[in-house]
Formats: sequence, structure tokens, C-alpha cells
Amino acid sequence: MTPLREQAERIVLQAIEAVKPWPLIHSRVHVQGNVLQIDRHRWDLSAFDNLWVIGFGKASAYMAQALEDLLGERITGGMVIVKYGHAAGCRRVRIREAGHPVLDEQGLAATQELLQLVRQAGEQDLVLCLISGGGSALLESPPAGIHLDDLQQTFRLLLESGATIEEMNAVRKHLSRVKGGQLAREIYPATCVSLIISDVIGDPLDAIASGPTAPDRTTFQDAWRVINKYGLVDRLPASVRTYLQRGISGNEPETVSETDPLWQRVTNIVIGNNRLALQRAAEVARQLGYQPFLLTSRVQGEAREVARVLAAIIQEIQTTDQPVRRPACLLVGGETTVQVTGSGKGGRNQELALALLLAMGKQALPYAFVSCGTDGTDGPTDAAGGWADPSCWTAIEDRGLDPLPFLINNDAYPFLETIGGLLKTGPTGTNVMDIMVGLIP
Repeated sequence: MTPLREQAERIVLQAIEAVKPWPLIHSRVHVQGNVLQIDRHRWDLSAFDNLWVIGFGKASAYMAQALEDLLGERITGGMVIVKYGHAAGCRRVRIREAGHPVLDEQGLAATQELLQLVRQAGEQDLVLCLISGGGSALLESPPAGIHLDDLQQTFRLLLESGATIEEMNAVRKHLSRVKGGQLAREIYPATCVSLIISDVIGDPLDAIASGPTAPDRTTFQDAWRVINKYGLVDRLPASVRTYLQRGISGNEPETVSETDPLWQRVTNIVIGNNRLALQRAAEVARQLGYQPFLLTSRVQGEAREVARVLAAIIQEIQTTDQPVRRPACLLVGGETTVQVTGSGKGGRNQELALALLLAMGKQALPYAFVSCGTDGTDGPTDAAGGWADPSCWTAIEDRGLDPLPFLINNDAYPFLETIGGLLKTGPTGTNVMDIMVGLIP
């Protein structure tokens, strides 16, 4: 590994550490006597008969573990649903693993188990709900008549269409009995406090994990617009198409609006997000002698297009010292999308790295760039992301490869694997979208 890569990897890993559940929970959640305090919010624990902990998302098991450390035997019981391989050891909270990004039977069964638990909660109970990225796929209870394979086909179509996470969630909420505030309806009349690690640009409560404990402003009509926008009407399963049309006609219940009185007993608190990770990355970059330039925590769009823009910024810094003087560290966060047209293997971060490598070209001045999923997984692969730097071209030429066909076929994983361009971290226990680091000496 080149010295530039080593420094970039250090920046990435320390940024991820800053948004892991243990430090987030312990810095924001405090218990003094019978008082639970989270930021400016306070609850008298002696006023509650039971304290339940539930959760869903890639980080939820580690969040539960941290809460157990703080609350111990005060916790009556609970359960969380995590992606396969993202479990953590808990004493009082049950862990259930399920499929992500595509819902599976384990996810449906775990959701029913979680609902049975929260239905035990009464008016004098407190439910701590732990929400993190991946929750949309892991928590699901579909309407009658819509089966698992119908949902799987619908979500695959959405994933491959290039739809944004907000667009996908508008559809998900309206094919669900738990999303769009409907889990809060199940928890009511108990008091619900949700601790959230955001994986959505701008941290909108109604979009993170499809907003199960937040008011929903989308409607069946909004969901149908997404289906139309991406040309999916005729490709949807008949049961899904029929249900959405019934909803538009007012024959199926809408999600929970912000005027519902149940929100008086619900508090949602975002404890971690992408910008927090980037701020830590900037601190580490400065310690290493680089001038950090935090461009944005809100990047979105097609991965190949974003790659071309970031390559242009790196080249501008290399040749003009603008918009930041060298040695510089370009920092970007957010979440791109990939419109899948090929049959290859990869993820959005790997595709972005490969596209940036092509945009920088063979004769590039020194730089190192990495794009990384903070959860440690990028698409259906075991890599967190991918690298681009001038050394990649040496490996390409030594092996007689042409990167363009791999990019066209959405086949970044085997290409980057061949040239030593994959970043593998393993599951990190958190998820705040993606971070991109470019070092320009």
C-alpha cells in the first residue's frame, strides 16, 4: 500500500470510528439516578413500569449493546433486527438477523416478533427504539394480499432503477404496515423515544428507515409518481399495482400524518450522521498535515457522473491550488446511485472509484482517492469500497486490462480486485452513508 493510501485509509477508518454506536450513545445518553437524559430531553425512569428496547438497522445491535451498558437491569427486555453478519452480544435484548438490501422471510418473521413485543407495552411503559441505516429492508409487515416475492421483485426494480432513497421509501411506506409512522401507532399509548443514526442526506426523520416513528408527508399518489417516473408500472407484480391503485382511490389506509395526537408521546433524536464522520475526517487530515476541504455531506446522483465532477476538482487542486491549497484533503459524503444496465458485480462506491480512475487518466499527477460505505459493505460484495490512484494504471498495464468494458458492465469488483483496488473493512457496526477521501500532495 502506498503512503498516500495508508494516510487516506487512516482518515476513513477514524471517521467511521467517530460514528460507531458505542461512542455516540455514551456521549449523548446519560443516566443520573432515575433520570434518563438525552441532549435536552429528560425522562423520570421511576415513572415507568417497564423499559423496552427495540431496534432495526445495521447498527442497532451495537446500539442496544451500548444502552445495556448504561441501563443494565432497568431494561425489561427487547429485540433488534440486523443484517446478517451485523449481530453483537447483548444480555437483555434479543438479536434477530435478516436479509438486506432485499427483504427475506427472516425479516418478516422478526418483524412480527417485534410487533408482538411492543403490543405488550402499556401507557406507563417506555420504549427506546434504535433506528439505523438498513432499517427499511429489515423491518417489514406487508398488507394482506402482498407476498414476500412481490415485495422482493418491487424493491429489486427500485434498486436497479436508480431511484433515490427518498423515492424508494415513498413506495416502501405505502406497501407496509409499520413504515411511515405506523410502528409508532403500534407502540402507542406507551412513550416512544427513538435514537437514530442517519443514513439519509439532510437527516429527514420521515425518510430514515422509511420513518417508522415519524410523521409521513408522502401519499399513495407520491408512491405512484415514483413508479411512473422510472417506467415500472407494467413491471410491478399485479398485487402491488392493485394495492397502490386502491390506496390512491382512498380504499386503503394512509400512513400516519403529523396531525395525529399520538406524536405527543413520541420523541425522535438523531445522534449520528454523515457530517459528523466528515468532521472527524477533517480533524485527522489536519493532524496528518493536509488542508481539509469538506465539499459536502449531501452528494447524490449517478456514481459515474459524480466521479467525473470529483476528478475535475482534484485536477483543479493539482494544477491551481484552488479551491484549496496543497497538500489538500478533499472530503465528500452522501450516497450515489447506480443505474444497473450490465450483469457484473460491484457497488456504488466501487463503480465511483473506477469511473474516477478513468476520468483522471493514465498520466495523472500524484493523488489517492477512496470511496467507502461506512457500514463496511458496498452493494452485494464483501468490500466497503474502492481505490483510485496512479499506481492502479501500472497494475492495469501489467495485466493488459481495459477498464472501460468493466465499467460499462457494472463489473467494478473483479476489476478492482485484480489490480489491488478494493477496500475491505468488514462490518463496522454503523451506517451513515458513504464517505469519499481524496489526498492531493
